[in-house]
Amino acid sequence: MGLQRPMSLARLNQQITFIQVSDLDESAVFYTEILGLELALDQGGCRIYRISDSAFVGLCEKVEPLISDGVIVTLVTDDVDGWHDRLRSAGVHIDSGPSHNPVYDIYHCFVRDPDGWRVEIQRFCNPAWLGVD
Repeated sequence: MGLQRPMSLARLNQQITFIQVSDLDESAVFYTEILGLELALDQGGCRIYRISDSAFVGLCEKVEPLISDGVIVTLVTDDVDGWHDRLRSAGVHIDSGPSHNPVYDIYHCFVRDPDGWRVEIQRFCNPAWLGVD
């Protein structure tokens, strides 16, 4: 039997993925000028960028060594090829070009941001995906 949300507990309605970056200004160029994300809030040492109405990525400047292999920031779009071409043209490091992943029934590519975080550009091929527009 699954856990049920207590009636008095407010529903979760937004999601933010925070990642550490070594140079906030350099990373801001990648997320705003290359990916075209809008700055939602500048907190000084952290900046939060809007991906959609309810999803955000937060960049926080840190000086300790970064560990970027365990996290993937996935951005969902219908135009994986177009985004791949745009990112390649902007000189972004491409880990792997667009391809179909039959295990998850997705079409995707992987790139790296200035600190080496993996950014996946993905389209769900499965019509059962209930993402919102």
